[in-house]
Amino acid sequence: METNALPSSRPGLLLPLDRQSSLTRAPSREGRCVQRQFSNFARTTRPKTMATPLRAACAKRLLALLLLLTLPAAVQAQFNYTTTNGTITITKYTGSGGAVTIPDKLNGYPVTSIGDNAFFVCTSLTSVTIGTNVTSIGVNAFYDCTGLTSVTIPDSVTTISFGAFCNCYQLTDVTIPNRVTSIGDTAFELCTSLISATISNSVTSIGNSAFYGCTGLTSATLGTNVTSIGDWAFYGCYSLASITIPNSTTNIGQDAFGRCFDLTNATIGSSVTSIGDWAFTSCVSLTEVYFQGNAPSLGASVFCGDNDATGYCLPGTTGWYTPFGCLPIALWFLPNPLILVNNPSFGVRTNQFGFIICWATNLPVVVEACTDLANPAWHPVSTNTLTDGSAYFSDPQWTSYARRFYRVRSP
Repeated sequence: METNALPSSRPGLLLPLDRQSSLTRAPSREGRCVQRQFSNFARTTRPKTMATPLRAACAKRLLALLLLLTLPAAVQAQFNYTTTNGTITITKYTGSGGAVTIPDKLNGYPVTSIGDNAFFVCTSLTSVTIGTNVTSIGVNAFYDCTGLTSVTIPDSVTTISFGAFCNCYQLTDVTIPNRVTSIGDTAFELCTSLISATISNSVTSIGNSAFYGCTGLTSATLGTNVTSIGDWAFYGCYSLASITIPNSTTNIGQDAFGRCFDLTNATIGSSVTSIGDWAFTSCVSLTEVYFQGNAPSLGASVFCGDNDATGYCLPGTTGWYTPFGCLPIALWFLPNPLILVNNPSFGVRTNQFGFIICWATNLPVVVEACTDLANPAWHPVSTNTLTDGSAYFSDPQWTSYARRFYRVRSP
């Protein structure tokens, strides 16, 4: 049966002639003329041979659209991913490895998460650059990517989960960006080629075994807001030469720095109140441990096997005895006088404001004050002699000022 077609406003959509007739048929002469005009127009502008391929193309497009709408996970290029509330989570990497860039967007939506196990055991992966919309790196996301040598983590990331880069033993350095608040347990465990780790000031906790067995790690810089260092966090980091625990830290977990054979010195922040069992055990090169605050509580055998180490405490701090967890204790004399801001005597006490100054035994220290740091005019308030390396200063005029700032100096 022959079929003629009319042009349509939507490309590829054709109307059969009998449909046209039903739309234009009329008993009047004018109606018949209209029908004849449409029929003539259709035959001269749309050859009948185009109908079949155009209908086939239209059907293919419709099928593709239906498949896209019914798939539970979209697939594009080398990533499987899901879309939730207008954001994308990468669920699996399907590419061939090498240098991989995780894009800012896929299919028009921002990529905000690298899902659990997304690159699990991708041994051919050599480097990863993570897109700037990613906020979360999931559990075991890059676990056992043994060929991975470098990773770029953007500032958008807030979470590095359990085992995220565990056993990536060719990874050489990592910088934790400025919005990450916690580093998950075992996140970088057994990254044996890792040389340096810089942990940003946004991080508040370092998980259990976070850098366990990173035998090549020579430098670890901890941010100024870390409050907790987990159990075994840096255990077996044989090459770590020194560590400074920031003043924000209150707890050091058990075995946190155990068997760090090359560790020669450690500085313990002024807010540390507890150090777990065996935290620095078998650090056989350790010679100096500097405590910036009062004596913390100690677990069992904290410094066991550190036979050449000495602990140093600041004059004016309290709670010390010797040996202290296997450490002999001596006074720590600083090159310049220091105000102990984390000492219980700091601040307003019994209607007076004061603080402890520590430095060197029997030396005088001048305390100066001003009321405006933007345009400071420093004036001497008192001169104190540091008996046994410390002295308590109290300002009798502190109530006369809305605010007052202090500094100390040698005469």
